Amino acid sequence: MINIYIYPLILIFCLGMIHHNGFIIIFVAMRYVVAIFIMLCVAFLPLHFVKFDTLPEMSQIDSTLLTKRVRIVAGGDFMQHAPQLRAARNAAGRYDYTHSMRYVAPIFRQADIAIINLETTLSKTGPYSGYPCFCSPAEVADVLNSMGVDVVAMANNHCCDRWARGILSTTDIIDSIGMKRIGVFRDSIDFETNRICYLKQNEISFAIVNYTYGTNGIPVPKGCKVALLDTVLMAEDFNIIKHKSVDCVIAVVHWGAEYQRKPNASQRRIEAFMKRHGVDIIIGSHPHVVQPYKCDSLQGITLYSLGNFVSNQRKRYCDGGIVAVIDIESHNGGDLHYSLDVKPVWVQKPHYTLLTRDVGDTLKMNIADRNAYEQFMSDCELLQ
Repeated sequence: MINIYIYPLILIFCLGMIHHNGFIIIFVAMRYVVAIFIMLCVAFLPLHFVKFDTLPEMSQIDSTLLTKRVRIVAGGDFMQHAPQLRAARNAAGRYDYTHSMRYVAPIFRQADIAIINLETTLSKTGPYSGYPCFCSPAEVADVLNSMGVDVVAMANNHCCDRWARGILSTTDIIDSIGMKRIGVFRDSIDFETNRICYLKQNEISFAIVNYTYGTNGIPVPKGCKVALLDTVLMAEDFNIIKHKSVDCVIAVVHWGAEYQRKPNASQRRIEAFMKRHGVDIIIGSHPHVVQPYKCDSLQGITLYSLGNFVSNQRKRYCDGGIVAVIDIESHNGGDLHYSLDVKPVWVQKPHYTLLTRDVGDTLKMNIADRNAYEQFMSDCELLQ
């Protein structure tokens, strides 16, 4: 194929031949001008036949590309009374909690961040015991890990039940399987390093803290640290967090009065204090019953008490709790928006199986269980 650039050269040659007298200078200049013009036309002619994709306008871009989302799932008091220990022990002498958690595990696995309040100490060797001084097998941590729990809140009134040995063994077990822990620390170095849990999910950053009103009168073992509901110490944490410029602050607090279905003045006072210091989500535990909750799409969420996640307590209001599903969104880099869905869970013996509404409504059970289940679900619906 003849090169397309040969034609302008031929034209130059022809123009060079066509000159006469005074027109020589004009034709000499013209031949170069015309030649350059033709070469440019030939060079850019193919672009006329090329179709370019145009960039979409901002209004045409899928809005989901500009939205950041995080789901947080939180459960209440994970307790281990003596009958629960016996129920979890299998024929081989090992402990297995998968049957107990099988219906709620999928809810936790859907979370970006899953949190549980561990109201027992853990040990690989025992001896194991229930109330009043809890100590449970390490398999408790295994089932929490398998169901997707990311953060274990340890600061509660039973965290010192086995003194320093219990704190050291519990932190060892949790650390060994890669879950985060908050609220209880092995020593001052652990405290300074881990007093605030920082996480980042889907480009939204979080700071998580954990506090308890006390330790049932058991002194915190020498060298160990427990984060207490002390506003001076809490303010120090919040000041540290403020300088980190995180997007969302979560406080898991062990507070309130046992078996009281309404938050008391102390809870409301501490809530106001935390809100003033920038806490966005408050997750409460300890009363062993579900207390009211509130959600403001811009101001955040307060759950005064999630109730019992799993326990052997069978009295009305105590035989279950709620799992909080918190969705957080940010559109186009703007403010965070919060929404809340609560899922009641009722504990069925003899395997201490946690039943959600979608499972329990159709599950075959005896009359006594059915009545207790329906009563608990009704109580949760009427709570607000």
